[in-house]
Amino acid sequence: MTVPRFWRHISARYNLTGTRCKSCGECYFPPRTTCPVCRRDGKITEYRFKGTGEVVTYTVVYSASDRFNKQTPYVLAIIKLEEGPQLTGQVICGPAEIQIGMKVRSVFRKLGEDRPEGIIYYGTKFIPAGRDLK
Repeated sequence: MTVPRFWRHISARYNLTGTRCKSCGECYFPPRTTCPVCRRDGKITEYRFKGTGEVVTYTVVYSASDRFNKQTPYVLAIIKLEEGPQLTGQVICGPAEIQIGMKVRSVFRKLGEDRPEGIIYYGTKFIPAGRDLK
């Protein structure tokens, strides 16, 4: 991802905001400027997602790059939000706990850092819906 695009979408990652077409009701993440269903007739507005959804599919990462090696194994999943859009996100749970159809909710967490003395990146991760924050 380019640096300008990263900073342009930082608000969406921090707040799990996208867009919604007032004409047809479709929701989009990341945000769009036009509705692919309604085209120019669509009225796009900002929309904040509830942050709840379910796991559509997942993978467990056992071997990662040096930046993420200390976190292995970790779970990456395609999450379908209640409002419809699907996104890729890390699910904070053990590899044995994850399953297709699992209900999850979003949490704000550290995603990574540029270097130990560099920029720390934050954004959305997911936890099982019934789990308390730790």
